Amino acid sequence: MIKRRAVSIAVGLALALGFSAAAVAEETYIPLISKGFQHQFWQAVKSGSEQAAKDFNVKVSFEGPETEAMVDKQIDMLSAALAKKPKAIGFAALDSKAALPLLKKAQAAHIPIVAFDSGVDSDIPVTTATTDNKAAAALAADKMAELIGKEGEVAVVAHDQTSRTGIDRRDGFVERMKAAYPKVKIVSIQYGAGDQLKSTEITKSILQAYPHLKGAFGTNEGSAIGVLNGVKEMKRKLVVVGYDSGKQQKDAIRDGSMAGAITQNPVGIGYKTVEAAVKALKGEKLPKVIDTGFYWYDKSNISDPKISAVLYD
Repeated sequence: MIKRRAVSIAVGLALALGFSAAAVAEETYIPLISKGFQHQFWQAVKSGSEQAAKDFNVKVSFEGPETEAMVDKQIDMLSAALAKKPKAIGFAALDSKAALPLLKKAQAAHIPIVAFDSGVDSDIPVTTATTDNKAAAALAADKMAELIGKEGEVAVVAHDQTSRTGIDRRDGFVERMKAAYPKVKIVSIQYGAGDQLKSTEITKSILQAYPHLKGAFGTNEGSAIGVLNGVKEMKRKLVVVGYDSGKQQKDAIRDGSMAGAITQNPVGIGYKTVEAAVKALKGEKLPKVIDTGFYWYDKSNISDPKISAVLYD
């Protein structure tokens, strides 16, 4: 009797260990490769992805290169993530063309790719969780035009011309300005890689070249702070419009040195990316784009609970 009980306990333990090993083996792992870590925006995206991981009982990792100029490093990260044979991958492309060979490899291995923040010029991603960057930048153009009296010279300091966000924010601003405000002239479009120091120097050179410049648009956090610093260093009075959030932009809007900015919903982007990956693994149908929303904020509404909920430090 004792012998039989010992055998049944041993069998029970073996089964339990077997089931737990199977559970570990079957754990759903979803790595997210972001554009970088230099901006607070990505920390907010990370927190959203981690919340979704808890809610959907999956394991996520979140990484990105030190700066958004490191395309090669991001490609290496994507390659390393693929080598771990994850169930799905979240990917925010710095250069959508450079990533295509690896995305094709993922597709061949039946690993769903969810694009986030920045789309990919390909049908490989099952969906893209992003801000409608063209519409958001068009709103920035509307606000800029109003603030400068719908005429005069303006400039754009963009973060890049290779990512979908860089292209769409530039084009959304430029196209709206040309279509709706014929007396506003965009005299310069420069690229500072989202780096504050580089964007500061670019802004100073633009200000030297165009003494009558009335406004400048920075297309992400680093670009906008660079514009702001350039304006301060040159002691010029200018309407500065930004994109994203972060402590420096919020302080600048409160003290009036920046007129206003577009904020995205980064926590929502991170959350929706993981949620979409889980849905894709279940075979659920997904929309081509998951629009995570955007808002204009300035001194008048920065403390509004609806706005402060999507701002980040």
